[in-house]
Amino acid sequence: MTYEFKWSVLWAQPHLTWLIDGLLTTLRLASISWCIAVLLGIVFGAMRTVPFRPVRVVATAYVEFFRNVPLLVWLFFWYFGAPEAFPEPVRQWFIHHGIEFWSAVAGISVYHGARFAEVIRAGIQAIPRTQLEAGLSSGLSVAATYRLIIIPIALRLIVPPATNESLNLLKNTSLAMTIGVAELTFAARQIETYTAKAVEALTSAALIYLVLCLSISSVMNWLEGKFAIPGLIARGTRAEH
Repeated sequence: MTYEFKWSVLWAQPHLTWLIDGLLTTLRLASISWCIAVLLGIVFGAMRTVPFRPVRVVATAYVEFFRNVPLLVWLFFWYFGAPEAFPEPVRQWFIHHGIEFWSAVAGISVYHGARFAEVIRAGIQAIPRTQLEAGLSSGLSVAATYRLIIIPIALRLIVPPATNESLNLLKNTSLAMTIGVAELTFAARQIETYTAKAVEALTSAALIYLVLCLSISSVMNWLEGKFAIPGLIARGTRAEH
């Protein structure tokens, strides 16, 4: 039996609206999760390199705990498990304000926050120790040296690996459909269910993800060249997908 392609199902209503809404939800989920994950990564990545051992132990525990458990498990945990520990008014508030979406944000953020922490740690450790010593010798505290010198340099060093991690975060938002978030993959599956046109529906999602990832990669490669530090960052390196 020959498969009959019918690409028009993608721009027929309500299928086109589903795709657009799914794309917007994906972008919103990825943007919020990325901001939280980067913040967590900076904090715990820096903590993993400080001289005070108890701080390093806490940061290491966070990284090893969250990055070594599959993301899907974290999504299920925040959606099915964590709400049960909340007070009833808090749980009801989340239920009426998109508990699926915010559970996905929590799961993706803590998972990729641990992975970003390792990227930040590697960036900090790539900085010559003389930078830290110079900051301390000038009268700055360890915290001030990290805030004013070490972390700003590290953020410029880690653009290539941070690009890869950002692309992974965007693609991993597709797992949010397992807890009912109506993101892009959810929309494509919904179109496939209603039209029985799996090739058209899933190809549209694949192409949209491809365009998003290529766009992010292009922007990050531009930033890499613009903020390159001579002698520490090689210009022209392309990020992997």
